[in-house]
Amino acid sequence: MTRSSDFFLSRQESTPLIDVLTTLKNKPDAAFYVPGHKRGQGISDSLRYLLGEGVFQADIPELPELGSLFAPDEAMAKAQILASEAFGADRTWFLVNGSTCGIIAAIAATCNPGDKIIVPRNVHQSFIMGLIVSGAVPIFLNPEYDPIWDLTLSITPYSLEKVLKENSDVKAVFLVYPTYHGVCGDIRSIVAITRRYNIPLLVDEAHGAHFKFHDALPPSALSLGADLTVQSTHKVLGAMTQASMLHIQGARIDPQKISQALQLVESTSPSYILLSSLDGARQQMALQGERLLTHTLELAQIAVENIKKIDNLGVLEFTEKRPGFHDLDITRLTVNVTALGISGLEVDDIFREKLQVTAELPMLSHLAFVISIGNTKKDINQLINAFRILNHSFSSSPDLPLSSAPHPLHPSPLKLSPREAFFAPKQSVAIEQCIGKISGELICPYPPGIPVLMPGEIITSEAIAYLKKIQKLGGMITGCTDTNLNKLNIILN
Repeated sequence: MTRSSDFFLSRQESTPLIDVLTTLKNKPDAAFYVPGHKRGQGISDSLRYLLGEGVFQADIPELPELGSLFAPDEAMAKAQILASEAFGADRTWFLVNGSTCGIIAAIAATCNPGDKIIVPRNVHQSFIMGLIVSGAVPIFLNPEYDPIWDLTLSITPYSLEKVLKENSDVKAVFLVYPTYHGVCGDIRSIVAITRRYNIPLLVDEAHGAHFKFHDALPPSALSLGADLTVQSTHKVLGAMTQASMLHIQGARIDPQKISQALQLVESTSPSYILLSSLDGARQQMALQGERLLTHTLELAQIAVENIKKIDNLGVLEFTEKRPGFHDLDITRLTVNVTALGISGLEVDDIFREKLQVTAELPMLSHLAFVISIGNTKKDINQLINAFRILNHSFSSSPDLPLSSAPHPLHPSPLKLSPREAFFAPKQSVAIEQCIGKISGELICPYPPGIPVLMPGEIITSEAIAYLKKIQKLGGMITGCTDTNLNKLNIILN
């Protein structure tokens, strides 16, 4: 170990937010500040039974020793600096409203009203919210699509450069890396293109916060030169739900604009329990990340090898580079169940109700499972056994052509910007009469939260058919005013 790595590890051992919060939690104090439960003294018996009093004793506001989230000093400043060093950024912001607020802020900080931003169509719905807030206008690129797996992949460098040559006034490029299913595109080539055009590359890396800490995983977006990345530290590392990070590097993005944009979308009363969980997750990965992820990768490999041996199942694997698919995070396990004659949504119900296994993302033809540092060998054995039981119970059926479900993510014409459509007058119309009209709603199956219809987009028959199929099979559709999908809101002409 070199002196520089010794110095890094010694710095990363500290947990500024956790240390101060621990001191304050144990300090006698007659609290005349918020929150109203006064360090757990005023909580209900039901909450006390569920969580105990300890978590409430640490539910402390922005006292001077902790520092402010929006004007970081003291422990807050130190914790974010340590995170920037651990994740390889020039500067890091802690987020307490999930990656959603980071993505919205990233767009608002880089695009003015009317500015063009290039984005893949399989973007998360938070990006659309960012367009509404900023007034930016999207240029959608269709990602590559795998019809066998019914999976959207990544955009290609070729498609990006083609659009950039046709649009000299683009202000930013937005990329999803990795996808919800762990698929990674050719981000190295995309970085080279955006640098040549001197425009920032913003990356939704919500599912890739662990990449930095193990060489067997795909490289992180920052390590390949991205200007900004937003990571859901809670999704694959040890932070609490809603706790995420935004990182930047280089000079193409103004950090002051990021700070200002975050004030639009984050609470002025942030939870220091969530913030301290980011501090702890950072320390854990900096000191133990490689060892923890080595174990995680071993568990993932056990799952892959055993599920592959079960008849009627397929496991997504990376064999060679192809357009839109340059790498795969094997801790994101995707299992195809179409040969069983039932949908992934139905499998999820069976797993939850009868076999005590819960997937991260069930879809029509497959299910995705997140294998992380928190999983155990027992978890993996339970998952494998569940698939064995499932295969024994079902046989192939030609009556359910799941893989031929209409693919709805090909960009349809955008007649209004999402911001214009958001504020435009709307009318509720029977869904059968909506085809060809302009959508006034942001509608998507959740998870993964990828919009099938967005405000300002032409409603297509393929989109309606896909939503109805998801609904029929028991999937959850969000964003629609009429939850029964009998009517949709359209923009009045």
